[in-house]
Amino acid sequence: MSAIDTVLNTLIRVDGKILLLIQEYIRIPELSPWVVRFTKLGNMGAIWIVIAILLLIPRKTRRAGILAIVSLIGSFCLVNLFLKGYVNRVRPAEVVSGLNCLVTTTDASFPSGHAAAGFAAATAIYKSTRKWVGVPCVILAVLLSFSRLYVGAHYPSDVICGAIIGFLIGLIVFWLFGEKKYKRRARRARRR
Repeated sequence: MSAIDTVLNTLIRVDGKILLLIQEYIRIPELSPWVVRFTKLGNMGAIWIVIAILLLIPRKTRRAGILAIVSLIGSFCLVNLFLKGYVNRVRPAEVVSGLNCLVTTTDASFPSGHAAAGFAAATAIYKSTRKWVGVPCVILAVLLSFSRLYVGAHYPSDVICGAIIGFLIGLIVFWLFGEKKYKRRARRARRR
């Protein structure tokens, strides 16, 4: 067994133990149906699409809405169309003995599409609009990501990697298409 296999097996064991701890100590039977409904808001980026469309309405937040949509498209292409099929990691309910998954899932586990979409859109929104709009979006992305662990649909490493990928996509989209003042400052700095 190579060192990489050892590290991956250790990661899978730790991921499984964390999910079992969440199931045993954090899951509350009365709260679970609500968390299942909440986590479904992230299916296919639905809640983020709605938020982006709402941001398109006022002129002041239109750029944030456009950047959120571009970030969601980037996240979908990279995570759902490429990485999930390439890595093809099985869902934790199929591997972790004793884990009860509260939702049905059909695609691969790695990385979390919910986390990637949430952090891509939230980062783009946070960077391109006022904080009173951006901060709740970041909080929503964190809560939706945690809900994927709560329901047993993803390993913690799936969610963490999905969040990092989404964050980077949001930053790249903002850097490429974002704030005009930001680009003007960068051009002035290059001329000096």
